[in-house]
Amino acid sequence: MFAAERRQLILEMVRANGAVSLRELARVVQTSEVTVRRDVRALEAEGLLDRRHGGAVLPGGFTRESGFPQKSHLATAEKTAIADLAAGLVEEGEAIVVGAGTTTQELARRLARVPGLTVVTNSLLVAQALAHANRVEVVMTGGTLRGSNYALVGSGAEQSLQGLRVSKAFLSGSGLTAERGLSTSNMLSASVDRALVQAAAEVVVLADHSKLGTDTMFQTVPTDVITRLVTDDPPAHDDRAATELQALADQGVQIAVAGASGATGPSGSSGAGGDAVPARQQRRDVPLPGPRRQVPGAGLRTATALGEQNGGAEQRARVADLRRR
Repeated sequence: MFAAERRQLILEMVRANGAVSLRELARVVQTSEVTVRRDVRALEAEGLLDRRHGGAVLPGGFTRESGFPQKSHLATAEKTAIADLAAGLVEEGEAIVVGAGTTTQELARRLARVPGLTVVTNSLLVAQALAHANRVEVVMTGGTLRGSNYALVGSGAEQSLQGLRVSKAFLSGSGLTAERGLSTSNMLSASVDRALVQAAAEVVVLADHSKLGTDTMFQTVPTDVITRLVTDDPPAHDDRAATELQALADQGVQIAVAGASGATGPSGSSGAGGDAVPARQQRRDVPLPGPRRQVPGAGLRTATALGEQNGGAEQRARVADLRRR
């Protein structure tokens, strides 16, 4: 494929979806991410799109919302890995809320095997994924159906959540930044997501790396309300995504990073809906500097590097001082 043809295809994908990751662009045009990044820079110079952390978006600062058919084919491996890890946060007998989205749909497929679980949702796709799980009780909100993402929204959905209290809320969105938190492009969806958050003791955000640093119109969850972020491992060259993760950690968000490998277990076991369950999940938590939360683990590359530069230097200075004494 010639460069002009490749760039035209990239532009068409961004216009169709609103936002596309470099990894997905490279897969579709069948070339390396390095080449795609060069193409994206050239298209940005012409004012045809904007670069974002690990991807490209429509020009103008705020991405528009993509429909379900487009979203369902984006970052599928990353969403699978995120859902596998997030499912491990749910315990037997819990009551949780699960918002609308393709990543939360993947999570719901894995929750079908958690006995005694109660799931409150405004998503028809989440409810469908759990419809045949006889050990899981599904409670749906009321509201008006949004066909673009198969979610119930409006005052009916929000009123049905009043007085509800659950242990965790699992939400996804269109963008996530340390400055504004989770955001989406639709006002009605944002309003229902805020009601879901109000019902939960903890808020878990599911977002692949392409959404890091992307800012959309309506804020749903401020950063200081997010308990944990479950995401995938950003590409090694994506320094901006790593920086955004560190900024989120600095504000007290617990960060769990899932690997995107899809190896099945030794017995070939699979989750609900026939989804393969990886035998190993690569999970790493960012150690938090603030007093609000404490997360064990070795930390991300950026967090580790900062720790070595700051804490390591202080420790060496103390050791040298003791030796002089």
